[in-house]
Amino acid sequence: MSTEFAAVDAELMSRGYTRMVFDLDRIAQLLDLLGSPQRAYPSIHLTGTNGKTSTARMIDSLLRAHGLHTGRYTSPHLETVRERITLDGEPVSERRFVATYREVAPLAAFVDERSDEPLTYFDMTTALAFATFADAPVDVAIVEVGLGGAEDSTNVINAGVAVITPIGLDHTEWLGDTIEDIALAKAGIIHKGATVITAAQDDEAARPILERVAEVGATIAREGSEFGVLSRAVAVGGQVLSIQGLGGVYEEVFLPLHGAHQAQNAALALAAVEAFLGAGTARQLDPEVVREGFTGTSSPGRLERVRTAPTILLDGAHNPHGMAATVTALQEEFAFSRLVAVLAVLADKDAAGLLELLEPVVDAVVVTRNTSPRAMSVERLAAVAEEIFGEARVEVAANMPDAIEQAVALAETDVNGELSGVGVLITGSVATVADARRLLVR
Repeated sequence: MSTEFAAVDAELMSRGYTRMVFDLDRIAQLLDLLGSPQRAYPSIHLTGTNGKTSTARMIDSLLRAHGLHTGRYTSPHLETVRERITLDGEPVSERRFVATYREVAPLAAFVDERSDEPLTYFDMTTALAFATFADAPVDVAIVEVGLGGAEDSTNVINAGVAVITPIGLDHTEWLGDTIEDIALAKAGIIHKGATVITAAQDDEAARPILERVAEVGATIAREGSEFGVLSRAVAVGGQVLSIQGLGGVYEEVFLPLHGAHQAQNAALALAAVEAFLGAGTARQLDPEVVREGFTGTSSPGRLERVRTAPTILLDGAHNPHGMAATVTALQEEFAFSRLVAVLAVLADKDAAGLLELLEPVVDAVVVTRNTSPRAMSVERLAAVAEEIFGEARVEVAANMPDAIEQAVALAETDVNGELSGVGVLITGSVATVADARRLLVR
């Protein structure tokens, strides 16, 4: 890491990594001063509770396979803030990041002086992304909301294609206590004339989405009606799909990711790209190009295998909705004779909900804490785990290195030297995955 980049990173962090202020005025002012870079290219905007980043990465890969220059903005990051802003699938260089920051920072200071609250970390990275994409330039931006939709800093792009992944309960302290409230907030990314690509939703979530579509005169395509997964088969390193798209059926699509939830994300991504490129009932995309796009997809920290013998998987599931998908994928696609989980969660998450879903599929759990300042204490997490697993199946570790060591030892217990069916799952938060990746991925 260069000294210059480290200084910029520290300046960004000083804004409060987790500080949230829901007010679009400040980001709008900053972007106006920058010459509205977000208007320099068309965008695809994604919201939902789970699957946003994986779907964004698939959309990115599909568009690049079609010869387009892409900019992608996702969050949070695993190792470096540069991961949030990618050009043609690669994180921006330190040099470009610093140069863009130096252009944006004086204007941000000007906005800060005239506001009750300074711009947030997320406001700043959003502005940096939009400015980077305009400068590149890109043909299309794929933009993931940070939280919610209507009042999220990204909701200044008025995207022509809006993608909504499955909606569940999460971030209730900010978005509301019901699925309906959360869906209402997320439906705010739908603007006049947009095409909406939505996953199958519960009635509670579907209602606000359909009302918003009608209100602004948008067009909607729904999973299960206009598009969806027709079939899926487990394959080495992923799965093979048949997908009904908006323009036709795409057969023999290899997706190097595990789980029915990733197949669903693939259908969403394909429909979004068809909508963006103008394919529809009269025309479908070239199936070979689509296959190429999906083959090039990756999603770090989503049932990502980082070690073998024993197998170590990293998964960023941080709410019950996401953990249910992970557990289903584990049962369908992995044949572990013995599986131990390492769990570290944030203090505001439903730890009991996560543990209840894990309990039937893991032999033991090692609870620890991640390095996030919002991490749940080990003592509190252990107490919850012992209620669900029983004391004999719970171990405690003060930190991630110790937790991984204990989990591997536990997994290898009583297997007579045969490690082929032995596994460790490290999960509970993106912060947990980030900590584990720093230790395990070279």
